[in-house]
Amino acid sequence: MTTGERPYSEGVVLVAGGGPAGLTAAYELARHGVKVVVAEQESFPGGIARTVTHRGYRFDIGGHRFFTKHPLVEELWHELLGEDFLLRPRSSRIFCRNTFFDYPLKPGNVLSGLGIGESLAILASYLRRKVAPIRPEETLADWVTNRFGDRLFELFFRSYTEKVWGVSCREIGAQWAAQRIQGLSLRTAVANMLRRPGTIEDGEPVRTLIGAFHYPRLGPGMMWEALCREIVRHGGEVRFNTRVGRIVVEEGRVAGADLEGPDGKEFLPVGHLVSTMPLSRLVKELDPPPGGEVAAAASSLRYRDFLTVALIVERENLFPDTWIYIHEESLKVGRIQNFGNWSPELIPERGTSCLGMEYFCFEGDPLWSASDEELVALATRELEATGLVPAGVVREGVVVRVPKAYPMYDDGYLDRVAVIREYLAGVRNLQVIGRNGMHRYNNMDHSMLTGLLAARNILGERHDLWDVNADDDYHEEEASPRPPQNRREHI
Repeated sequence: MTTGERPYSEGVVLVAGGGPAGLTAAYELARHGVKVVVAEQESFPGGIARTVTHRGYRFDIGGHRFFTKHPLVEELWHELLGEDFLLRPRSSRIFCRNTFFDYPLKPGNVLSGLGIGESLAILASYLRRKVAPIRPEETLADWVTNRFGDRLFELFFRSYTEKVWGVSCREIGAQWAAQRIQGLSLRTAVANMLRRPGTIEDGEPVRTLIGAFHYPRLGPGMMWEALCREIVRHGGEVRFNTRVGRIVVEEGRVAGADLEGPDGKEFLPVGHLVSTMPLSRLVKELDPPPGGEVAAAASSLRYRDFLTVALIVERENLFPDTWIYIHEESLKVGRIQNFGNWSPELIPERGTSCLGMEYFCFEGDPLWSASDEELVALATRELEATGLVPAGVVREGVVVRVPKAYPMYDDGYLDRVAVIREYLAGVRNLQVIGRNGMHRYNNMDHSMLTGLLAARNILGERHDLWDVNADDDYHEEEASPRPPQNRREHI
């Protein structure tokens, strides 16, 4: 794919946000000679995909696998990190009913964990729902139940999903399930349990869950730091501790924006604005403000917040998993990351481990508002309750809170986003990218691809950024990569 032939001469491009999407857009622009300014309100790049360092221990906020089906993104990753881009084996389990289940599922493990009686009950429930499916599929509960049956939904899906989102599965749209677990059913899951790796059917490899992924040697922060260096090397600016405030719109174009930084407020005239800001905040910053319907739609968008408690444990080689899903309803923790298995170089001291205890919450709720000391104590108790570590081996912990980590696919969100999209389409030199910028539960590679294509739009190409998403590509499955289409119609 080539960029447009005309040289860019429309003024500074402002990129609001220094996460994966924003930095990718800025890099693509800077390397083509465009004057670009990245405004990041935090003191570090990467957003939720950053790497945090505590006493030499490095840990990830959520665990970010580098896996993609898009060659453009894959090439960029390898170009930036080279030999520092490691290939790591995937190993994960589910903790449910005080039992560990391999994930992907394995027949013997499932039977021994659930028993023959429960396994047969799950199969009967699945067959009943195949005869009498729920129609129409409106909620996540409907979508999952139709594909796995009522019993398996209750056992493996409901408790974990409601822990993650904080609402009933009947308040989450079926679109979330279709995007995040597309292509799986009980039939395909069981079939994959029984097939040998590399099975060929009808001349094509059988789609299976990925068994390996790439990961930077010192955590994902290496990728964002490399992008920052390249942006600056090509003449761009990356301003940390700088917030994008009022965005002035004149005659259907962004004229400029207030940048609020360490040295005060500055109005920056711009030729284009690329925004990764949450849609709800972007709409509030527009001047003049949009009409009541648009403002109401923006203020009604909801987000799920997140915190991680990184525990330093005085033991090594605790368990083989990179991460474990916690479906046990008696525990508040949602996932446990074992960072030494992501990359051994994240752990500076032999004989120790760093485990990430992940909690999903709403900003201001009791979990979010608990003190760091209370959260470290809670995480320690819950880690010990899993049996993964003995009592008394946790040395210390550190808490990191992340607001607006996940856009929520609650009832009516599609209509609200559609109202905002229609309004923003009238601002010709504004593009929204990334997870919060589009209010879409994008994977990291999809977010970066929206940034790359937004930059190429500025350089003269025509891409519909809303076509970039995981909706039509199950993000966990192996598949042949498909390059994005180079669209020439009006965006």
